[in-house]
Amino acid sequence: MSQVIVLNRTNRALGLCSSLFLFCLLTVAAVPLRAQTGATPAATTTPAPSEPTPQPATPTPHAPAVSTQPAASSQTTTTPSAPQQPGTQPPALQPSAQQPGTQPAPNSDQPTPTIKVQVNEVNLIFTVTDKKGKFITGLKQENFGLLDNQRPPEAVLRFQQQTNLPLRVGIMLDTSSSIRQRFQFEQDSAIEFLLQILHRDDRAFVEGFDIQTDLAQDFTNNVDHLNQGIRKLRPGGGTALFDALYKTCKDQMLPLQDTGAVRRALILVSDGDDNYSRVQESDAIKMCQRADTIVYTISTNISPSKDKGDDVLKQISEATGGQPFYPVKLEDVAIGFRNIEEELRSQYHLVYRPANLKMDGSFRTIYLQATDPRYHVRAQKGYFAPRPIQ
Repeated sequence: MSQVIVLNRTNRALGLCSSLFLFCLLTVAAVPLRAQTGATPAATTTPAPSEPTPQPATPTPHAPAVSTQPAASSQTTTTPSAPQQPGTQPPALQPSAQQPGTQPAPNSDQPTPTIKVQVNEVNLIFTVTDKKGKFITGLKQENFGLLDNQRPPEAVLRFQQQTNLPLRVGIMLDTSSSIRQRFQFEQDSAIEFLLQILHRDDRAFVEGFDIQTDLAQDFTNNVDHLNQGIRKLRPGGGTALFDALYKTCKDQMLPLQDTGAVRRALILVSDGDDNYSRVQESDAIKMCQRADTIVYTISTNISPSKDKGDDVLKQISEATGGQPFYPVKLEDVAIGFRNIEEELRSQYHLVYRPANLKMDGSFRTIYLQATDPRYHVRAQKGYFAPRPIQ
C-alpha cells in the first residue's frame, strides 16, 4: 500500500536562532508526496525539469491505486510555494508493484472510472507555472508537498499529469447595462473559445446574467447550439453577480453525475461590479467549492486602473483555483479565453486519502506546494467533507 512519508522535522543544531526559524518554517511546510513500499518498482519515473521553462508534456508514472474505492470530489488550495531548504532534494519515488485486488492506474488520456458512493478519497486538479506564468509539465509526485487540514495525507493513491480529462465548462456572460458597448466582442470571443476547446467527450453550457440568470443553452457538445445560445443573449439591467454564481454552481455544476473524472470550470466574463445580489460573495465562493468548480474570470474593465470589481474577480478566482485575466484593451478578451484553454489542458491530477477525515460536512483546508521554489502551484483553497449517507 502506498503511503506518504511525513516531512522530517529534525534539523541539525544550527544555533538557537536558526533552530527557532526552521521550527516555524517546518510548522507550516507541506510534506513531500512520497510513496513508501518494499516491492519491486513497476515503472520508471520521468526526471523533473531542471530549469523553470515549459517541458514537453510527458505523462508521469502512475502511483498504483492502493484502494479499490473510487475517487470522491474535493476542492484544493492556492498557496505560495514555501522556500526549499538549501541542499535538500526529495528522494526519487518508487512506485509499488500491483497489489492483489486493486486496479491499475488509468492512462492519463482516458477518463478515470469511478462510482458515486461515499468514500474517504480526495481529488485535486492543479496547475503549475514558473515565475513568468509559463506552464510546467513533466513533474513527478515527489516534487510536491501537501497538508490536508494541517496534517499529511494518510496515503497518496494516484498522481498523473492530465491533458485530456473531459471538460464540463460553463460560460457566464455579464449582460447588465454596464457592458453594453463591449457585449458583441465578448460574444465573439466566447464562441471562438468553444470552437477551439470542445472535444468529443466535453460538454458546455451558456448563460447570461444581470439581475437574473438566463440559461441560453444547457450542457451540450453541439457548438452550433452553443453559438445560437450566445447570440440570443441581450444586455440590459442591473448586476447580481454573486446570486448568478451561486445559482449556477448549485443548479448546473453540483448535480452533475459523471461516470469518470472530469474537470469542472466556469468562465465568468464581467466587470465584477455587483449591485443587486442577495447572497454574499463568500456564499457564492463556498457553493463553487461544494460543486468542485474552478472559476476563471475575465474582466471587462479596460480602463488603465483596476477598480473594486477587479478585486472581486480576483478573490473569486483565487479561492476556487482559477485565475483572473485583466485585458488592457477589448481585443485582449479573446487572449484571456485562449489562456484559459491552454491551462485546462495543462494540469495535474492527484488522488489521496486524508488523515482523520470526519464525515461532518465541515470545510477542510488544503496546502499544496512545489518543493522547488521556482514553481508556483495554483489550486483551490479546500473542500467540504462529505456528510453521512442518510
